[in-house]
Amino acid sequence: MKKFVNNPENFVPEFMAGVIAANPDLLEAMPEFQLIKRKNVDASKVAIVQGSGSGHEPAHVMAVGPGMLTAACQGPVFAAPPVDACYETIKSVATDAGVLVLVNNYQGDRMAWDMACEMAEAEGIKLKQFIINDDVAVQDSLYTVGRRGVAGNFFVMKACGALAETGADLDAVYAMAEKVNNNVRTMGLALTSCTPPAKGDPIFDIGDDEMEVGVGIHGEPGRERTKIKPADEITELLFEAVATDLPYNSGDRVALMINGLGGTPPAELYVLYNKAAQLCADRGLTIARNYVGEYCTAIEMAGCSLTLLKLDAELEKLLAAPAETACRIF
Repeated sequence: MKKFVNNPENFVPEFMAGVIAANPDLLEAMPEFQLIKRKNVDASKVAIVQGSGSGHEPAHVMAVGPGMLTAACQGPVFAAPPVDACYETIKSVATDAGVLVLVNNYQGDRMAWDMACEMAEAEGIKLKQFIINDDVAVQDSLYTVGRRGVAGNFFVMKACGALAETGADLDAVYAMAEKVNNNVRTMGLALTSCTPPAKGDPIFDIGDDEMEVGVGIHGEPGRERTKIKPADEITELLFEAVATDLPYNSGDRVALMINGLGGTPPAELYVLYNKAAQLCADRGLTIARNYVGEYCTAIEMAGCSLTLLKLDAELEKLLAAPAETACRIF
């Protein structure tokens, strides 16, 4: 294992300290809870929080800032944050307008946030919790009950964050999360495994000539393992699974995301995007917004995911709204 790591046990707090050091005017931290929040939270607006295991950066703490999340906490690599961290995340930014808690559909995350929400509500904090489950690859995985929450999470954060900035109330922001989740679909694929710093070994074995179709962002198995195929065939496989799930129909305006899983060069992501754009055109879909880069990763896994979001005028406006975070790609 070759990584820029000191003590593996300190990996998460050290990278989070670096995020704060790079953004001192935008963010502040509560290191004891591995929590990052916005400075100058507006008490009149809905706060939006999230948190999950580390290893998926820029999700989640690097997505904190105006127009996106109000606060986020991190667990260890690929492990849910503890209940007290989730609770303190809610409490640290609770506003008069309330808190929307966004949770990706993984068992550990759901249990931690369920308990944290109960604790916060017992203290009189106004909140709603929403579960994100955009992955079409599997109905259930090693980590979930139902579909997993993956890169489509970005669109929920972005639309809800932009709407909250307008002063919309908690019910409206919750309804926006529901609207995005109902219209977004994702599927991923891995060419390699990845190595958590504290583990020191790959989390799964895969042959040099193999790929895992429908892999989860923690390396969970997907639909099948097959021999590696040319890039266009890979894109067609992912696109067909995603585009037929909702389904997306001729005349729809969409946002298209090609997300890297941490170890895929940008040039390769654009090879995939080129084919995906052609497939959108063939299906009669108009790409109104496009995203190519790393939005939800799995440490240094070589792989990608493809996401489609069906748009309307409201969603297009919210996705185009300004946002400022530690990661400038939002």
